[in-house]
This record gives sequence, structure tokens and C-alpha cells, in this order.
Amino acid sequence: MLNRPPPYFPQNQLSPPDEKRYRRFKLIVGAIAVGGILLIVGLIYLIYLLIG
Repeated sequence: MLNRPPPYFPQNQLSPPDEKRYRRFKLIVGAIAVGGILLIVGLIYLIYLLIG
């Protein structure tokens, strides 16, 4: 009686995956990447102005 496996729980989602979620995720990651690059370029320019 104690050697029974646990009850089965489905591993897949009950609702189909949302198509817009992946697009939104890619847009957020791209915006963070572009913002980070702009921040680094701005810091480099600020250091250039302070040295010059």
C-alpha cells in the first residue's frame, strides 16, 4: 500500500501559450540592451569630456 507512485499531475499547461508574451519579452530584452549600450556610450562620452 505504501509503495504506490504519487498521483499523476499533468506537466503541460492547460491553456495554450500566448503568442504576444514572447514578442513582449523580446521587446523588453531589446529595450534593456539598447538602454545599456546608450548608458555605456554616455559614460564614455562623459569621461572623455572630463579628461579633455
